[in-house]
Amino acid sequence: MNNGTHPIRNIAIIAHVDHGKTTLVDAMLNQSGIFRENEVHVERVMDSNALERERGITILAKITGIRYQGVKINIVDTPGHSDFGGEVERALKIVDGVMLLVDASEGPLPQTRYVLMKALEAKLPPIVVINKIDRPDARVPEVLNEIYDLFIDLDATEDQLDFPVLYTVAKTGVAKTSMEDDSTNLKPLFDAIVKHIPAPAGDPDAVLQMLVANLDYSDYLGRLAIGRVFEGTLNFGDTVAICKLDGSQHSTRITKLYSFEGLKRVDETVGRPGDLLAIAGVEGITIGETVTSAETPQPLPLVQIDEPTIAMTFTINTSPFAGREGSYVTSRNLRERLDKELLTNVSIRVEELGHDTFKVMGRGELQLAILIEMMRRESYELMVGKPEILTRTVGGKVQEPVELLVIDCPEAFIGVVIEKLGSRKGKMNKMVNHGSGRVRLEFHIPSRGLIGLRSEILTDTRGTAILNSLFHGYIEWQGDIPTRPTGSLVADRPGKTTGNAIFNLQERGEIFVSPGTEVYEGMIVGENARTADLDVNIVKEKKLTNMRASTADEAIRLVPPRIRNLEQSIEFIRDDEFVEVTPLSIRLRKRVLKANQR
Repeated sequence: MNNGTHPIRNIAIIAHVDHGKTTLVDAMLNQSGIFRENEVHVERVMDSNALERERGITILAKITGIRYQGVKINIVDTPGHSDFGGEVERALKIVDGVMLLVDASEGPLPQTRYVLMKALEAKLPPIVVINKIDRPDARVPEVLNEIYDLFIDLDATEDQLDFPVLYTVAKTGVAKTSMEDDSTNLKPLFDAIVKHIPAPAGDPDAVLQMLVANLDYSDYLGRLAIGRVFEGTLNFGDTVAICKLDGSQHSTRITKLYSFEGLKRVDETVGRPGDLLAIAGVEGITIGETVTSAETPQPLPLVQIDEPTIAMTFTINTSPFAGREGSYVTSRNLRERLDKELLTNVSIRVEELGHDTFKVMGRGELQLAILIEMMRRESYELMVGKPEILTRTVGGKVQEPVELLVIDCPEAFIGVVIEKLGSRKGKMNKMVNHGSGRVRLEFHIPSRGLIGLRSEILTDTRGTAILNSLFHGYIEWQGDIPTRPTGSLVADRPGKTTGNAIFNLQERGEIFVSPGTEVYEGMIVGENARTADLDVNIVKEKKLTNMRASTADEAIRLVPPRIRNLEQSIEFIRDDEFVEVTPLSIRLRKRVLKANQR
C-alpha cells in the first residue's frame, strides 16, 4: 500500500455519447483549481482533436489529473462507441474503479452497456452518476431502476450492486447525494471518489512492473508510452527491460518521465505503484507490453483485444482529378500513413493486396470513416471501396458477426422500422414502450445488415429515430441481404455540369451534383430510379437559336442536389464503385471509368 504520503485514485469515466462526460470533466477541472485565474478555460477540454469537437464524441482514451484535499485523482476518459473498443479495454486495465455517467432522461444505452460489461468483468467498483437532472423530461427514479436492471443483466456481484449514486448537472458543476440535497458544487462527487474507489495496491520495493496502455508521439522525444506502475518504483534515468509481445526482451534507458496534471504533462523523477505516467526513450514499444526491471524481468499478462469485424480497401486515387487538391497521393504516402496509424491504434489491422492497395480491418464503419476523415484533413488523397464483413469458419460452417441494435423511435414508425429490419435478417428480441410516445426496439442483426441502414431509417422516420449498435458475437451465415435497389447515373464525358442538363435528368432520379461542378467520365452524378446504371450527358449546353420561342425566357426549376457526406457515401456505393476522398471533395465513381469497358 502507499505509505500515506502520496495517496492516489485512478478512475475511468464510462458514458454513452452525449451524456455529458466531457462536460463533467471540465467542471471537475475548473473546481479543483487546475486552471490559474489568468488561464483561458477551454470548453470540452478532453476532446482534443478537431474531429472529436465537431462530432461531439470521444475517440481516444485520454488522461487528466486533479488534486483534491491532498489526493491525486487521475481521470481516464473512455470512448463511448464500441467501434473504439480497443481503446476501452486498455483504459480499464489501468484504473481501480469506474464512474458510470447516465443521462437522466435517456437512461443507459447500449454503448454504456459495452464498457460497463468490461468494467464488471474486471471487478472494478462503480460509482453511478445521473447527469442532466435539470432536464424537463428527466425521469430519475425510472433511470435508476434501469441501471439496476442493467447491472443485474450483466451478472454484477452483490458488492458491485451496492454502488453509491450521485445526481449532477455537469453544465453548472453541481453534484448532490440525493435529489433534495442543496449542494452548489462538485464536492460530494470528489468525496465519493476518494471514499469508494480503492487506493492502488502495489509494493514500492517489489520488482518493477509497468503496463503500457496507450501510446503518444512527440516530435522531440519520439514515442511516448503511457501506462501504470503496478509494482516497484520507476526512477528517471533507470535502465529497464521491455518485455515484448512475442516474448523477447530488450533494455533501454528512461529519458523522460511525465505525470498528468490537468491538461499538461509535468516532469517527474520517480514513479510509484498506482502512478499513471508517460515515459520516453522507448522506441518500438507497443501497447500491452511491460516495462520491468532489467536484472529480474517479470512481465504482466498481455491485454486481449477483440477481433476486427469489418474491412475496407484503401487504394491510391486514380481519377483524372488525382493530385489536384491533396499533397500526399502516392502509395508510399498511403503506406506510411497507415503504418503510423498502426503505431497508436491497436484495433486496426492492415494487409497489403498488391503494390498500391491495402485492406484495412477495424471494428466498425464509424471507426474506419473517422480514420479516412483524419487522413483527408492531413491532405491525403485516396479511394475506398465498399465495406465488407470479415467472416470466420468454425467446424466447416461459415459464421458472420452479429450486432445488438437498439432503435428508439416514435410509436408511429414502428411498422416501417420492423419491416426494414426484417428484410435485412434482423430478429426482434424486445420492445419497450416508456409511455412517452417513444418506443425502444432491440434486434439482433448481422453486421452487414447495418451497412447503409442508418440513412434509410432516418429517412423513413423523418430523422426522429436514434440507432445504437454493439458487437454481440458470431452467428451462422444468414444468406443474401438485398442491397440498394437503385442504379447509378454515371457521367459519360468530362466537362462542367449545366443547369439545363440537370433539369432534363431530374425525372430520371436523384442528382448529387450542383450546376457548374466539374465531372469526369465514369463519375457517379446521381441515383437512378431504376435498378440499372445509366450513362448520362450532364454537361449538355442549351442550343441557342435566333428564333424567339414563347417559352424561352421561363426560368428552369432545379431540385436541390443531395450532397452526401463521407459516411453516407461509403454506405451508398456498390461493389464496382469507389469513393474518391480528397481534402476538399468527396466524389463517387465507377471502378472502371470508360463506359465501353464496363
